[in-house]
Amino acid sequence: MSSFAKPMTDGTARATRRPTRRKARGHVSGLGLLMMAPALIMLLAFFFTPVALTGVFAFTDLSTSTGIGRGTFVITPTDLRQLRDRGLTEDEALAISAATYSVDDAGLAAARAAGADAAFVDQIAERLTGESYEDQRDFERVLRDLPAAPRSPRAIKSAAEAFGQSVLNRRHETRDALAAQLDATAPDLSDAVRDMVLDASYTGAVFTTENFTRLATQPETGRLIANTALYVGATLSVFNVGLGLFLAIVLFYMPKPVTGFFSTVWLLPRITPVVLYTIMWKWFTWEDGFLPILAEQVGLPSFNYMKGSVVTAWMTMISVNGFIGASFGLILFSGALRAIPVQQLWASEVDGATRLQQVRRIILPQMRWPILFVTAYQTLSLLSSYEQIWLTTNGGPGKTTTVWALEAFKTALSNYSGNLEYGMGAAMALILVVVGLALSIIYLMIFKFGELVSRPKIEF
Repeated sequence: MSSFAKPMTDGTARATRRPTRRKARGHVSGLGLLMMAPALIMLLAFFFTPVALTGVFAFTDLSTSTGIGRGTFVITPTDLRQLRDRGLTEDEALAISAATYSVDDAGLAAARAAGADAAFVDQIAERLTGESYEDQRDFERVLRDLPAAPRSPRAIKSAAEAFGQSVLNRRHETRDALAAQLDATAPDLSDAVRDMVLDASYTGAVFTTENFTRLATQPETGRLIANTALYVGATLSVFNVGLGLFLAIVLFYMPKPVTGFFSTVWLLPRITPVVLYTIMWKWFTWEDGFLPILAEQVGLPSFNYMKGSVVTAWMTMISVNGFIGASFGLILFSGALRAIPVQQLWASEVDGATRLQQVRRIILPQMRWPILFVTAYQTLSLLSSYEQIWLTTNGGPGKTTTVWALEAFKTALSNYSGNLEYGMGAAMALILVVVGLALSIIYLMIFKFGELVSRPKIEF
């Protein structure tokens, strides 16, 4: 055998091929990272960044009243009322809110701007500049004695108010400026009370844990948790997983033309626009809708089934969301059923297995992964869903069907008071994220995710 035809030894072959494999492995690794870069960027931009911002806002008192920029310092009567609940005495509140009336250049300019008679203002400047008065009535009495004073008591009062100096409702750009004004107005305040008033006067957002304290102590939190648990549990078990899996198995045993028709019909709730879908349910359940008219014909109570009672409101709300989830489960479960080797079913039929035995012994054991995915995904979806509830029952009657996500939405983005509490809404959203992650981990443990992704015990 020639030297060119002589085979290499195993050691020589391994030594020759190893660098090539290392080079290829490094090339594949770099290529894999390059291909994963867009996915990592999308994950960072659309998941981690919103979650991080939600976490930051959750620890602030950001709201419409605070704004999103740098705030100023203003003491309002509302602040004083709230501070009384925190220990501010009546005497301290009166000292802070007390007004003095000083005749100076700023007061004279304010009086002219308010429309006071020019001769009257000039006479005040000539005779009273530098004077101060503790009571408005005393100051008005002095003004009334001036020769150029108007006859109208309202004009006298308006002119006096222009010279009023009070710490209330006056905007200060810095904390030190308000502290100086507060020291001049109420010098007998203790340092602790003074700092408490200054803290309460800041109109901008501050970092705080007050949102979570409120959620942990307010009675409404328990009702929201119970409503959310009922809504998610009932919708998930009855419709999203239960009905979706039942329909998939039933259609699996039907002829293909029938399966295609019914699968298309069950897709309608998911592909129908949300507004149109809720309008259809309103037509179906409201006073003049199909269901009340039918109930009247057969002698049953006829009323607005969507909002007329707590029980029917819950049934409507769960059904509206449930049929959408059932269609999603039907799609995934049907695809998973088609992946089951049909030879297993043929062999079971030869052994005399019934349809129920096939479902129990063959189909369900192989559907653990699809059931896990639908359960976890739909749990997260239901925890954060509020659109259908908002458009149908709006959490009513009263707040009996209000769930956590809907309350968070109303708190942060849509309420009747007009003061949108972004920080509180973010805190409620952050709790949903934490609960969703915890439930996902629990699902992975219940369904034994490690066994699902492990190497098969039998290799072909």
